[in-house]
Amino acid sequence: MPSSVSLPPPPGAPDAGPRPRLTFAAPRRGKPPAHLADLPHAERVAAVTARDVPGFRADQLSRHYFAHLTRDADAMSDLPATGRAELVDALLPELLRPVRTLEADRGATLKALWQLHDGAKVESVLMRYSERATLCVSSQAGCGMACPFCATGQQGLTRNLSTAEIVEQVRLAALACRDGALAGGPTRLTNVVFMGMGEPLANYRAVIGAVRRMVDPAPEGFGMSARNITVSTVGLVPAIDKLAAEGIPVTLAVSLHAPDDELRDELIPINSRWKVGELLDAARRFFDATGRRVSIEYALIRDINDHAWRAQLLADELLARGKGWIHVNPIPLNPTPGSRWTASDPAVEDEFVATLRRAGIPTTVRDTRGSDIDGACGQLAAEMIVGTN
Repeated sequence: MPSSVSLPPPPGAPDAGPRPRLTFAAPRRGKPPAHLADLPHAERVAAVTARDVPGFRADQLSRHYFAHLTRDADAMSDLPATGRAELVDALLPELLRPVRTLEADRGATLKALWQLHDGAKVESVLMRYSERATLCVSSQAGCGMACPFCATGQQGLTRNLSTAEIVEQVRLAALACRDGALAGGPTRLTNVVFMGMGEPLANYRAVIGAVRRMVDPAPEGFGMSARNITVSTVGLVPAIDKLAAEGIPVTLAVSLHAPDDELRDELIPINSRWKVGELLDAARRFFDATGRRVSIEYALIRDINDHAWRAQLLADELLARGKGWIHVNPIPLNPTPGSRWTASDPAVEDEFVATLRRAGIPTTVRDTRGSDIDGACGQLAAEMIVGTN
């Protein structure tokens, strides 16, 4: 893909190598096992009755999975013993197998690497804060958006996740919270952010299905607040408008990372299709449709996008579309091993933030977690890929 600006690496930095290509179409692979979480209520009943089981068993299975957070047939004593294990295996099959779990922040952060049925690997990160517990979920194995500073983007796209594969990440995190796996003892999973591996809006059907499972009340779902769910995107404008029309008040997070098309064409290849102005217009439409303030994510990269004049340009672009509709989250870049990209100098970061605040833009520097456990999403999976070659 042609780029309009060339970004030289810092002195002594390794060669970035060839860049992956922007990809929308997921490679064809075997479908994940059918799972109850893939289905709305009526289809769950149909799946149960197709096995010559009374339809009300669908609600019982759903309650065990979404409310009791279990797929253990032995724990489902309200189901007949005869045929119980077979029914659970058919409708609640194992979707994720743990490969590796790393702990950081004195046990307040857990990063898990999971293996899917076909050997593909994805990551999720569970983080405890003073007033909430947040799960960062993956929506794809790998990513096709090809952003050069992103560990996942450098892997390319392996495949889309199913709704149930996304939902299972949530169930396992909720179970870990309930059982006290995080430092501080048992707690409740309150927030989910689609900021793990993949571009969520490139896997729209599965992601919106997973969102519905999260917000639907038990036994149909987890009964979470839609306001505590964040869906991120690098800028798929038509899908942003589609999400706005769903009537689900999730938070939209736009991974902007540059306020000018010249630089963003280089950093975010999808900008070749939908420019900064088009993306911010869509974000404003989302706010108008939902009333939900949009988060603007901005990874600060040393000597690349962290200039004070770019902060002012960002403020100008946002204010041109009104006040009160956005919140900016500058993010200190979590560099990946061997990358030419690194975090901004703290003084430069401070000036970037101060410039936004002087312009009246609500700005909060993102609290980075797990920097000592390959915190950037995709690093654990990349390690496993390298280790098997």
